[in-house]
Amino acid sequence: MESRVDSLSAPHPEAVARAREAVRAAGALLVTAGAGMGVDSGLPDFRGQTGFWQAYPAIAKLGISFPRMANPSWFQRDPRLAWAFYGHRLKLYRATQPHAGFVALQEIAASKPQGGFVLTSNVDGHFQKAGWQESLIVECHGSIHHLQCTRPCSGEIWSAAGTRVSVDPEAFRATPPLPVCPRCGAIARPNILMFSDDAWIDGREVEQQQRLSQWLATVRASRARLAIIEIGAGHAVPTIRMSSEHYANLLDGVLIRINPRDFTVPHPGHVALPMGGAAGIGAIRQGLN
Repeated sequence: MESRVDSLSAPHPEAVARAREAVRAAGALLVTAGAGMGVDSGLPDFRGQTGFWQAYPAIAKLGISFPRMANPSWFQRDPRLAWAFYGHRLKLYRATQPHAGFVALQEIAASKPQGGFVLTSNVDGHFQKAGWQESLIVECHGSIHHLQCTRPCSGEIWSAAGTRVSVDPEAFRATPPLPVCPRCGAIARPNILMFSDDAWIDGREVEQQQRLSQWLATVRASRARLAIIEIGAGHAVPTIRMSSEHYANLLDGVLIRINPRDFTVPHPGHVALPMGGAAGIGAIRQGLN
């Protein structure tokens, strides 16, 4: 079934051809992905109040915006509401299968002499689920599949693999017992960078960034051409867009920006593809066969 995002877009033969040639000529691939990457997998679109409230009608009734809800203060003020929100998302991300574009990007990266790396602001773990190696991924906003203490009592981060959160759909509150810190017994929270968050433990992300820096140094030393494929990164939280442009400047790489809305690029040598993520990746991959 055609996705809603893809139905908004039409093929752009000249731009796709330029993107395909840049990828073909590259010796290394950096994939940068924002929230739009998951839309074609069937994940909710949280852009704007409408998308968020359509996904969470119970929160719409409370009049709470996404920036207000994605705030660590709820784990003190109303931990059952906080865990209803994040517990539902954890269950959703576990149940959703990544679209074919994830594997297509992995295949492209595997064909390159210097391979590929992923930088994503998504917390869903779908690159790992699609088969990308954990050591080749930076999750700059953390991961819902890892937990930390809300205090925090230590710098410990642990897996959420055994965590199951039941949610009362009528009240939209998590049913006790809630996840707790194994060290001190305080309420646990996802190891995700939230809004107004001064308690996020960034140890995993720091190690991931170090591995990315090492990979980029190898790419630079090899003098391999770098192609950057950015998918679904908008202006609202511009972390990924800024990173894509930074690395393109740093290594003289070609940025291919796939986005049905925020598709403009800062340099004529880069490529804008006003398409949905799965469609844009598929169009590039098809021509490389």
